[in-house]
Amino acid sequence: MEHGSILLTNQQTMAVDYMPAGTDPLAAGEMRSILKRSVGTIREYQPAITADHLSNALHSSFADSVPILRRDSPRKNCPGWRRRSLKGGVSLKADRKPHWLKMPTLGGESAGEVRKIIREHRLNTVCDQAGCPNRGHCYQRGTATFLILGNICTRSCLYCAIEKNVASPPPPDPGEPERVAVAASLMKLRYVVLTSVTRDDLEDGGAAHFARTVKALKAAIPGVRVEVLTPDFSGSAGSLEILADSRPAVFNHNIETVERLFPELRPVASYRQSLGVLSRFRGIAPDIPVKSGLMVGLGETEKDLLSSLEDLRESGVSLLTIGQYLQPTSKHIPVKRFLEPWEFEEWEHRALEMGFSGVASGALVRSSYHADLLQETT
Repeated sequence: MEHGSILLTNQQTMAVDYMPAGTDPLAAGEMRSILKRSVGTIREYQPAITADHLSNALHSSFADSVPILRRDSPRKNCPGWRRRSLKGGVSLKADRKPHWLKMPTLGGESAGEVRKIIREHRLNTVCDQAGCPNRGHCYQRGTATFLILGNICTRSCLYCAIEKNVASPPPPDPGEPERVAVAASLMKLRYVVLTSVTRDDLEDGGAAHFARTVKALKAAIPGVRVEVLTPDFSGSAGSLEILADSRPAVFNHNIETVERLFPELRPVASYRQSLGVLSRFRGIAPDIPVKSGLMVGLGETEKDLLSSLEDLRESGVSLLTIGQYLQPTSKHIPVKRFLEPWEFEEWEHRALEMGFSGVASGALVRSSYHADLLQETT
C-alpha cells in the first residue's frame, strides 16, 4: 500500500506529519487526521513517551484509529486508487502477533474509575469477560460494553473466551437493569452498548431482560441511545418483537464467521438462522438500523467473505464491523492468518461499494468499538 512516510517533525513536542507517496490530497488529509488522533491516544497512555517509543507505537496505533467512511466517500475515485489483491497477509503462529495488534490493556486514571463503577455495581462487561484487546482504550474513554444476563453461556463456540457450555446458569438478576442504568449515568454515557451471553435455558432467550435494561437506561438518562448486541434467541420472532418494542437505537447480531466455517466454529448455532434474525428484525422495525460483524483470520477465503457480505446486505444489514480474530487461550481455535492493515481498508471500501452505510474494518475493530461513531453514519 502506497501510504508514503510518517515524519516526526519535532522531537520535543512529538509533532508528526504525513508525506504522501502520490498526489492524492484526500488520502493525505485523512492520514494526517488519523495520525493526530493516534498520537493523542498514545500520549494519553504514556505522557512521558520518547520520540523512539512514539515512532514504534504509531504502528500499533493505526488499528486504533480506524476511519469510518460513508457510502459516498470519494476516495475510490482519487488519483492512484486501484484494486489490490486480497491473497496476501501474514502467516504467523498465534503467539507471534504483528506489531499492529499490540494495544495497551490497562489505560490510565479514567479507566480505573470505569472499573471502579463496574465493580461497585456488581456488573459484567464483555470487555473483561472476552479479554478484548481494546478494553484499556475504551475504559480510558469512559465507555464499556455491558454484559447482561450473567457471565456464563449455554453454548460452546470455539473462539469465545466467555465461560460456556453450562446447561443451567443462574437465573437473570432482576436488579441488573437498574444497576446498569445507574452505572451508565455515573459514567455520563450518551451512547450505551448492551450485549449478553446466550441463554437457551430461558423461554425468550433473555429478550425481556434486554428490553427492561433498555427502558431503565432511557428512564435514567434522557436522550440516551442504546445499541443492543444480541444472541440469536433461537430465531424467535416473539423475542425480537419484545426487543423491538423497547426501541433500541441499533439492533446488532453478529454472524461472526462465513457460512463454510460456521458449523465448525458455532456448532449449536446456524448461519441461516442468524441471517433470518437480522432480516426478521429489519421487517419488524424497519426504521431501526441493523448491524452485524465478522471475524477474519479463521481460514476464510476472499470468496467466502464476499459471499457473507452479500448475504448481510440481502438481510437488511446497513452497519458492518470486520476485525481480526485473536486466539484467547491455547484451548481455543488458533489463528490461521493475520490480515495486514491494507486488507482491512480494502474490505471497508468494498463493503461501502456494496451499499453498507457505515463500515468499521480494522485489525482491532470489535462489534462495539466506537459504536457511537458508526451509528452516526446511518
